[in-house]
Amino acid sequence: MQKTVGYKKIIDWLKADHKKPFDFQKEAWEYYLNGYSGIVNAPTGFGKTFSLFLAVVIEGINLDEKTKRKGKDRLQLIWITPLRSLAKDIARAMREVLAELDLEWEVAVRNGDTTSNEKLQQKKSMPEVLLITPESLHLLLAQKGSSTLFQNLKCIVADEWHELLGSKRGVLVELAISRIKGLQAKTGHPHLRVWGISATIGNIEEALDVIAPDEKEKRTIVKAQLNKKIQIKSVLPDDIETLPWAGHLGLKLAYKLLPIIKKSKTTLIFINTRGQSEMWYQHLLNIEPELAGRIAIHHGSIDYELRNWIEDSLHTGLLKAVIATSSLDLGVDFKPVDTVVQVGSPKGVARFLQRAGRSGHSPGETSKIYFLPTHALELVEAAAIKEAARENNIESREPVIMVFDTLVQYLVTLAIGDGFDEQQTYEEIKKTHAFKLLLPEEWTWLMQFITSGGSSLDAYQEFRKVVKDEGDGLWKVKSRQIAMRHRLHIGTIVSDAMLKVKFLSGGYIGMVEEYFVSKLKAGDSFTLAGRILEFVHIKDMTVIVRKSKQKKAISPSWLGGRLPLSSNLGMVLRKKYNEVLHKTHQDEELDVVYPLFLEQQARSHVPRNDELLIEVINNKEGFHLFAYPFEGRLVHEILAALVAYRLGKLIPITFSLAMNDYGFELLSDIEIPMDDAIAYEVFSPVNLTEDIKMSINATEMARRKFRDIACIAGLVFQGYPGKYVANRQLQSSAGLFFNVFSDYDKHNLLLRQAYDEVFYQQLEEPRLAAALHRIQESTIVITYPKRFTPLSFPIKVDSLRANMSSEELDQRIERMKAEVFK
Repeated sequence: MQKTVGYKKIIDWLKADHKKPFDFQKEAWEYYLNGYSGIVNAPTGFGKTFSLFLAVVIEGINLDEKTKRKGKDRLQLIWITPLRSLAKDIARAMREVLAELDLEWEVAVRNGDTTSNEKLQQKKSMPEVLLITPESLHLLLAQKGSSTLFQNLKCIVADEWHELLGSKRGVLVELAISRIKGLQAKTGHPHLRVWGISATIGNIEEALDVIAPDEKEKRTIVKAQLNKKIQIKSVLPDDIETLPWAGHLGLKLAYKLLPIIKKSKTTLIFINTRGQSEMWYQHLLNIEPELAGRIAIHHGSIDYELRNWIEDSLHTGLLKAVIATSSLDLGVDFKPVDTVVQVGSPKGVARFLQRAGRSGHSPGETSKIYFLPTHALELVEAAAIKEAARENNIESREPVIMVFDTLVQYLVTLAIGDGFDEQQTYEEIKKTHAFKLLLPEEWTWLMQFITSGGSSLDAYQEFRKVVKDEGDGLWKVKSRQIAMRHRLHIGTIVSDAMLKVKFLSGGYIGMVEEYFVSKLKAGDSFTLAGRILEFVHIKDMTVIVRKSKQKKAISPSWLGGRLPLSSNLGMVLRKKYNEVLHKTHQDEELDVVYPLFLEQQARSHVPRNDELLIEVINNKEGFHLFAYPFEGRLVHEILAALVAYRLGKLIPITFSLAMNDYGFELLSDIEIPMDDAIAYEVFSPVNLTEDIKMSINATEMARRKFRDIACIAGLVFQGYPGKYVANRQLQSSAGLFFNVFSDYDKHNLLLRQAYDEVFYQQLEEPRLAAALHRIQESTIVITYPKRFTPLSFPIKVDSLRANMSSEELDQRIERMKAEVFK
């Protein structure tokens, strides 16, 4: 690498601190300075941020531009982050470096937490470095005069690119990049380089194609030849109950966390759902009151100021433990954190490694993570995760393509800003990975849709959002009301309406989803931010509460709760099931579950890698069929409906369905026909698409999907801040459009998208087809146990959970166990 002024300054600065750059960092600097775009792939804690941030700094010093440019054209680097907590953390690190280098560069953050004063300041004079979320970047494009902001922009970095890649937020990033490149091309100085950063991703070449789709450009992948040392340890129960059920072990093992918390500086405890995180917080305080004031809870529904305090206290080491959901998953560097605990299966290898990397977040340090199972069979998952991590068997993130709702929103965003030229914008969009297959007739439909509402809505003035400016020929939004409403809801995350929670005496606590609150009666108690609260009433979209005197309370459940098992993990899991009885392993977890598997083998069978086990059990409750494909809850949900439909074609029979990540249950009040021939027939991939359509209500599922699509595309207005439209109103408004398009506009692209999302995302049809092909090549083993088996028991319990309180459920489980062990 050329020893330029900038390079020398950085090396001298590092030397003064007895440090030197890693090879991958120097490689990234060199590629960047030679005009390349690309992806940096390196383990957590080795300075991925500096591999690109310092590249831009070196270039800035080389060009000696630090004091020459003032005003709007200072912007050098846009750093896109998926999480707000991540932006704050990275900005702090960048400012420290710039101060030590004595560079007068400004670093600013722009996201949902940024005040209007700060935004106004940024509008007058952009900083050199802007950290921003995808949504806020689109809000920037929706400002008048925004097209002049990017003239001197040198680089866009998408941090934690794997996290954005598999979602519509990634498409927002692709579209913003295409626009900024287009604006620079018009000035005749296209010099933008685009980079992604990722620690854990399986399909890195594809990830590069999405962020830098032009193969004619200079592109590269910089891979660090470094291995992060990760120590994975399971928290093992002293004895294993012969019949496991979901969730029973977790809290029972909580006392084993206390010595781990005690001997660590700071421990991050990851829980998969917000509701469970509230439960764990209360439970740990109950068994160790001394943790009061030293333990906190962090998730996206907690008030901004409280979240800020928690993050600052993590940095300073004030807190001994923090219970978190995915809100602290990514890249945040809390130095005092030296231990991570994962409660319950993370359901994917990438997510587990990502969380492990929150500890020992410095080069040379070992990341320590404990796995605490919530039921006995999760110990097998722990062994599977260890093996997958050793072999670097990490999931791919499938990029999202042809999402027309996001494209409709983007076009209106441009029209609100400085307007757009139809031909130029079409060419820009065609260069993105998400829309490279866009046809001219689809583009024509999109233009008609934003200018007239398309063929079915053209009679209504409110859908004529975008008009052609006769002066400059650009497409623009002239209505101030349309512009204001659109800006309020830019983005692709459509959740249930969130209500603020506030004490009767004043003071905000956090947020809960509307659908949870709608089930509460005055006097009911629930937990939030680690407090037990009594529900008083709802006033102006705010939940008014007081402190509760209750010792126990319900935890809010959030709709995004349950993570499905990834196919990578499912594959390793099937292999581990083989190993338990044969003792062909070195896994302590498998030794612990050995008695359970002996019991399973005695009562039924332990399925091998190349087998599908079906258990047929008859008892007082009815006739049960259990099957165990190990493909994850989402696939099993559809597979159960498919098998039920196909059995129903053989004889008139109705079923109730239940499922977990390992298998599913069909329950009927008449005998279920089953033999080898029937089994291979009902698990066949033949005629799959048609049978899925018949076995599930695809239209109803598409109608549900359409709610989000209609919100993103701006067909239905979600309300003003503090006055959000209720979920059921959104659903019924979107439902009306769905019906109109289904009846009068069959070729509507948003309607087509709703069905595509159902089949490819929700139903995971490709994964389902692959599972059925695998089953056809497997041996199907059918057993007839007299009573429930260790594999069937958790599915049975899961089916009861939805309709019972926890006390009722506990009693029912005890009765069932007594039956089983008669």
